[in-house]
Amino acid sequence: MKKDFPILSTVLPNGKKIIYLDNAATTQKPLSVIERISNFYKFQNANVARSSHYLGEQTTIAYNGARKTVADFINASEDEIIFTSGTTESINMIAYGWGDANISEGDEIVVMTSEHHSDFVPWQQLAIRKKGKFKVTPLNADGTINMNEFKKSVTSKTKIVACAKMTNSFGVINPVEEIGKITHDKGAVFVVDGAQSVPSMPTDVKEMDADFLSFSGHKMLAPMGIGVLYAKKSIIKELEPFLTGGGMIDEVKTEFTTFACAPDRYEAGTPNVEGAIGLASAIEYLEEIGMANVLEHEREILEYAYSKLAGVERVILYGPKNFEKRGGILSFNIKGIHPHDVAAVLNSNGVAIRSGHHCAQPILRFLNIDFMATARASFYIYNDKSDIDVLADAIEEAKRRF
Repeated sequence: MKKDFPILSTVLPNGKKIIYLDNAATTQKPLSVIERISNFYKFQNANVARSSHYLGEQTTIAYNGARKTVADFINASEDEIIFTSGTTESINMIAYGWGDANISEGDEIVVMTSEHHSDFVPWQQLAIRKKGKFKVTPLNADGTINMNEFKKSVTSKTKIVACAKMTNSFGVINPVEEIGKITHDKGAVFVVDGAQSVPSMPTDVKEMDADFLSFSGHKMLAPMGIGVLYAKKSIIKELEPFLTGGGMIDEVKTEFTTFACAPDRYEAGTPNVEGAIGLASAIEYLEEIGMANVLEHEREILEYAYSKLAGVERVILYGPKNFEKRGGILSFNIKGIHPHDVAAVLNSNGVAIRSGHHCAQPILRFLNIDFMATARASFYIYNDKSDIDVLADAIEEAKRRF
């Protein structure tokens, strides 16, 4: 597996081989994806859906093919797939394009304390703009959602419920099917952040019954700058265009403009064609492995990491001990050492992790975690148990040095 990823053979200036454990932030790219993007620029490059010459036609075919690949991957229809720059833009597209038109003074928006800032701040700001009520559901001590509190927080005034399928802080897999049913029973719209889950497990939007689902390519072997917003057919007609301009119009007159049908009406300007093609190539790579196998592998590495680190003096591990509720993310701290210092020592040993608040300050504040930060190792398809052995040794060095 590692042989498919050229960057993983990188040797640092100190002679250490890189051990990449920062996959929740972004994943590395296999050679097949890199070559597909390179070949696009070598042999296809043109603008999409604008030119009738050969290169334009080939680019349009490839772009439309990428949309179909994405749709099939999550069991959606092609006209429900909107290409964006990533999860952040996707969620803002909902907040501005649907929220501004449908949220009124006194309406409620419910999110979870464990949400990434990209699925927290846009809803908070929407509530402020529209004079709505922003409600945040508390957590249990292990970072899982307190479902009793959630059920109480959703009322007849609730218009939007937003929840990640998998949290980026502790890798908790939330019961979105149950949350979605409660949401819909109250007549609210259900928005799922799939940034961490779509790369790691099978995703079926019909089974999930999400009204909106967003995810990013760079967390699943694809390039940065490409993302997806899925919008259910029954609600997409209520979504106003977030950006306007070329490519999304039907007819432009001095007095008014009419817009194209979905999904074109939501993709103003020249799209990220190479990103979409790269995302399709990444999906093909992952489908050869099988998404159920991806999740199984992440959990195998997570369990091995726990076996190496649980009970180690001064090491604190966060998240539920039931691995069926988790993906491949391990957040931890070492008592008395700031996570940034931990990351620095690990880096000197070739181990790349993330340290800080992980764009998830509310959960760290809610759980009163020291330094308002954790060290986070996150695993993906190319990681193996030997990577965890190096991580464990580097943690021991950090303890010795501090």
